[in-house]
Amino acid sequence: MNADFLAVLEFWEREKGINRDVLVGAVHEALLSAAKKAVGPARELRVAIDQKNGDIRAYAKLIVSEKVVSKHDQLSVFDSRRIKPDAQVGEEVEIEVTPVGFGRIAAQYAKQALMMHIRRAEKALIFTEFKDRVSDIISGTVRRFDRSDVIIDLGKYEALLPNRERVPTEEYQAGERIRCYVKAVEQGPHGPEIILSRSDPRFVLKLFQLEVSEINDGTIEIKGIAREPGFRTKLAVWTRDEKVDPVGACVGLRGQRVKNIVRELNNEKVDIIRWDPIIRNFITNALAPAKLKAFEIDEANKRVKIIVSPDQLSLAIGKRGQNARLTSKLTGWQVDIEAEVVVTKGFEEKVAEAVESLAAIPGISREQADLLVHHGLTRLEDLLQADLTDLSGIPELGDQAAAILDAARAEAARRTLPVGETPVTG
Repeated sequence: MNADFLAVLEFWEREKGINRDVLVGAVHEALLSAAKKAVGPARELRVAIDQKNGDIRAYAKLIVSEKVVSKHDQLSVFDSRRIKPDAQVGEEVEIEVTPVGFGRIAAQYAKQALMMHIRRAEKALIFTEFKDRVSDIISGTVRRFDRSDVIIDLGKYEALLPNRERVPTEEYQAGERIRCYVKAVEQGPHGPEIILSRSDPRFVLKLFQLEVSEINDGTIEIKGIAREPGFRTKLAVWTRDEKVDPVGACVGLRGQRVKNIVRELNNEKVDIIRWDPIIRNFITNALAPAKLKAFEIDEANKRVKIIVSPDQLSLAIGKRGQNARLTSKLTGWQVDIEAEVVVTKGFEEKVAEAVESLAAIPGISREQADLLVHHGLTRLEDLLQADLTDLSGIPELGDQAAAILDAARAEAARRTLPVGETPVTG
């Protein structure tokens, strides 16, 4: 047992980094319980462990008495002076009370208690080491699955990637190496737990900090982020340095910087947007490349209604409303997008407009314009292409045809002349 005991201590000290004194202290409590069962209720019982050879001995402090009433608390003068020649009545004398076969009993207790205390010590080390690593990115290996949760092996410790922190489009395989964001170190029912995440927006922020040096050194500031894990992320960036293009710096040469991040996110789309203090401009940037026609801004309720042409509506809203939804999260404003109402003119309205247009030409009356329109001549261009016989063929016009054509040609000449000049009439 002694050799096994030493081997166990060395293993846990080496593999888990738990101090040997902590391990010995944990085992000591278990051995003390074992000694109390084996020896009985001896007074001030203690257990000593020789860390060199693993030898375990039990000791008790008994009071020297002329007459022994309780062997668990008292020791005769004769027996005490065999241990300490000058022992006096009333004095305490420590004697060894290690029972025969104590090693076997101690081994059972030590094995059970050692594992329990090691787990406690390991959990304490987890909290100590990782409490300052919250918001870091770490790498680990997928070890196993607990229902929908993933257990990640970090080397010395294990961490938990809960189902709620997984990306819905990702599947993990045992043995696969993945990077995660340290979201929290929480006190769980069994002690501290390292909680990881791949769906948290701060995971993307940290990736950009690691990839883009200008963000890391503060030249570029991330003003906001909105994410639907596995599908799309919108990131708003800004800089005080007029010489720096914040969007271009995040994209990188030939897009390499953002490509590295997209690859880590398993091809999740990432939109990098220039932040603007003017909400109209900010939303325009966030919804690009959709073309926006009009804004109705409600400052009090932080709500904006955007009008777009019908052909731009699906682009502005995005698949299943994703583009508009992420824009709302990014800007902090409620964004409502509506298509422009296009009024289709009726036939009668078009006829009336055509009559008004021809009647506005000097020399053509409203009655004549009405006759011309109803015979298919709705524009000035139509009159210019017609000849005299075409108009004379309209019974109601008769000899008025020549005057109408002259009026049309004069109007065409007037429209083509430079401003200020008047046409020459014969």
